[in-house]
Amino acid sequence: MNYRIPTPHMPVFAPKVYQCRRAPGPLELDGNLDKPFWEGASWTCDFADIEGDIRPAPRYRTRAKMLWDDQNLYIGAELMGEEIWANVTRRDDVIFRDNDFEVFIDPNSDTQVYCEFEMNARNTVWDLLLTKAYRDGGDPMNGFDLKGLRTAVKIDGELNNPAARNRRWTCEIVMPFETLLECLGQGASIPAPGDFWRINFSRVQWTVDVKNGAYVKRLDPNSGKPLPEDNWVWSPTGVVNMHYPELWGFVFFTAGQEEYAIPEDEYRKWELRKMYYAQHARFDETGRFDPEMQSPRADLPVKVQVTDHCFEMSCPAADGRHRLTIFTDGRTSLL
Repeated sequence: MNYRIPTPHMPVFAPKVYQCRRAPGPLELDGNLDKPFWEGASWTCDFADIEGDIRPAPRYRTRAKMLWDDQNLYIGAELMGEEIWANVTRRDDVIFRDNDFEVFIDPNSDTQVYCEFEMNARNTVWDLLLTKAYRDGGDPMNGFDLKGLRTAVKIDGELNNPAARNRRWTCEIVMPFETLLECLGQGASIPAPGDFWRINFSRVQWTVDVKNGAYVKRLDPNSGKPLPEDNWVWSPTGVVNMHYPELWGFVFFTAGQEEYAIPEDEYRKWELRKMYYAQHARFDETGRFDPEMQSPRADLPVKVQVTDHCFEMSCPAADGRHRLTIFTDGRTSLL
């Protein structure tokens, strides 16, 4: 059965973790990552297929870096490979029609109201805000602009020239916290050391051929349409869909060299999330939610409340005083 909300192939909850260090000073924006500004920032692990290890490893290496200060979040990415091309030139057009680099940011880990950003090797950008994931009825707000956004690209080779000695393209992205905090609503503040945001990165890469000195997308001989694009990501979602914020990486903001780990409450939210997938699957099968659904963890009691059209499930938080709750539309909260 094709479920409206597919359960991801994710046997264990293991999103990637990154310790985001403080920036050493102002950034001279030029797309180049081989400079002192980035020396203290660790690389992420190499990107993998979006579905994880059930798919072959990407044919080109991709990795990213992050830094922060009191004003901005800084992101740098390296995209290896000789196929460096881009055609989209208008802001807020559909960038992933080209090869691209993408950023997704959910500041408070509730899977609601998050930013999406895409850019190509021409330094054309698309920024938008999602009210919630598409699977949960979310609407894209294309009129949203990351005010103060700055970006740059550096190409090791030549754009749109298959005959050049192409090696990689790199990019730098500066996102002001003032704008990103719009995702959190009134009262939100700049992160403090120890805080984390949920973030993921994606690289879209099309299969191409070279014809008449230009890159062209390879066509499926049966349909006559371009072959599906590859999706290579930092933290796999286990399904061909980036809009699973619960599986994005954890980016911890640090003051120095300290290291942080995923909090216990996030593991408990994952148990509720597995029940959310199961409830929607049950509704697809029977037209009803299940009031008797049991917790996947014997040591974690879950209270289940359902109506004809919605559900609410909750479990104790790690502190023993609050409860973690998940709702029909995927939102999680600490009450």
